[in-house]
Amino acid sequence: MIEIQRRPEPDLSLLPDSIPPILKRIYINRGITDIAQLETSARGLHSYQKLGGIEQAVELLFQAIQEQKRIIVVGDFDADGATSSALSVLALRMLGSNNVDYLVPNRFEDGYGLSPEVVDQALELGAEMIMTVDKGVLSIEGV
Repeated sequence: MIEIQRRPEPDLSLLPDSIPPILKRIYINRGITDIAQLETSARGLHSYQKLGGIEQAVELLFQAIQEQKRIIVVGDFDADGATSSALSVLALRMLGSNNVDYLVPNRFEDGYGLSPEVVDQALELGAEMIMTVDKGVLSIEGV
């Protein structure tokens, strides 16, 4: 039997009145209790230098572009996955890659993340390099 659990009413006063009450509820229920947490400008992002292995990843990507290796961008089919896939393909083409394509696996058949099955699909497309976008950080098995 399904048991419905009621959450306590969030304290809407934690966020400014300029935010509609429904958004306040959503934000507070997701742990956002300070307007600073809603910062969307680039200065609110962490430095790329905090990404372990970023230098090596850039070097590998640069080499793949220079050698015109087949790059397959693997993304997700939701809005941010489709957007990041499209932007990545366009950016790689602007950087000189003439051999880039994308793959958006079927979430219902392939599950979430970068699975070994998704890697196999990319390899069937001739991938010499796989670049993932919006695939999560827990896809260790596919890596």
